[in-house]
Amino acid sequence: MAWDTERTKRLLLEAGTAEFCQFGLAGARVDRIAAAAGVNKERIYQYFGKKDLLFDAVIASQLSKVVDEVRIEGAGPEALADYAGRLFDHHHQDATLPRLLFWEGLERGEYVVNRPDRAANCRNKVDGVIRAMPGTSREDAADLMLTIIALCDAWPVLPELDGLMAGKGPSRAERRRKAIVRTVLLAAQALATPAC
Repeated sequence: MAWDTERTKRLLLEAGTAEFCQFGLAGARVDRIAAAAGVNKERIYQYFGKKDLLFDAVIASQLSKVVDEVRIEGAGPEALADYAGRLFDHHHQDATLPRLLFWEGLERGEYVVNRPDRAANCRNKVDGVIRAMPGTSREDAADLMLTIIALCDAWPVLPELDGLMAGKGPSRAERRRKAIVRTVLLAAQALATPAC
């Protein structure tokens, strides 16, 4: 019977995603990833080279998933507020990407995997803001997009800080979502309003 290479890679990516989300790059253990995937740890080295490269593959996989699932739709400040709400919803349901990006930033600083593709993705996001709000400068569009991402990514990564500041309760996620949407709407409206 032939070895199912693609299935094994998928299992390793899934196990690596869970491990890196919980422990980061430095704390993740190849033995635990292999055990969770149900394969020999040598497969990690065979398919990915080393733990760092598996981390890179996990981040690339998660980034492409979110880019495909959450897009800016419509026009005007409301479109950006809607995008922020949907991005928040995505991360509230699945905090994988925010956790991975925070670990990446903490452990790697300015190094990012696949910089050319990620830079292109960032340009596309900024272009999306400009399409939704024609006349917005590239710098303002970039700042607005970064604000949206920071607001949406921070909530699932800093739950205790959120709880200490705003309390916990069954309606907390809904309240936070509304605050993010309102903040983005106000920021986008400020950009859309010509300065006197």
